[in-house]
Amino acid sequence: MDFIPQAIPDVVLIKPTVFGDERGFFMETFRDELFKEKCGGYSFVQDNHSSSTRGILRGLHYQTHQPQGKLVRVISGEVFDVAVDLRKSSPSFGKWIGVILSASNKNMLWVPPGFAHGFYVLSEHAEFVYKCTDYYSPEYEVSLQWNDPTLNINWPIVDKAAPILSAKDSNACSFLQAPYYD
Repeated sequence: MDFIPQAIPDVVLIKPTVFGDERGFFMETFRDELFKEKCGGYSFVQDNHSSSTRGILRGLHYQTHQPQGKLVRVISGEVFDVAVDLRKSSPSFGKWIGVILSASNKNMLWVPPGFAHGFYVLSEHAEFVYKCTDYYSPEYEVSLQWNDPTLNINWPIVDKAAPILSAKDSNACSFLQAPYYD
């Protein structure tokens, strides 16, 4: 696997080595000691899987307590995946990273604790799986506005149609009103 720090160095794009032939492919998606060496001494406690259709935007989510680091990948389809740095002490506070994750490129993204995370579905359908470093705690969850003008995320919106949001994400807070991490 190649571990490629992004413009926000704590966010890491992981490119697995893929072995393929006429029968299909094989790839290792996680190796604990290598992940800890390249991304930090995190352990995972929960795996999640979501299914979405084109135009759905999930996020930008984070937890004020029990912050979750997420190792994310797409096993079917394609998404634009975003991480926003909410650590006030970070030189990249308020900055974002966006990458295309797809079943065809097989890339993964490490989003450490201290970041809001979300994704937008570009393909007709997408299956999104991720490992978390802490348990989901809805009482601590915050949703940031996907189109917050301060963040100015350049979402690749399909056909310029408004994304499909959950009720929670439709009522998300602005970046300037959001609680941050120290």
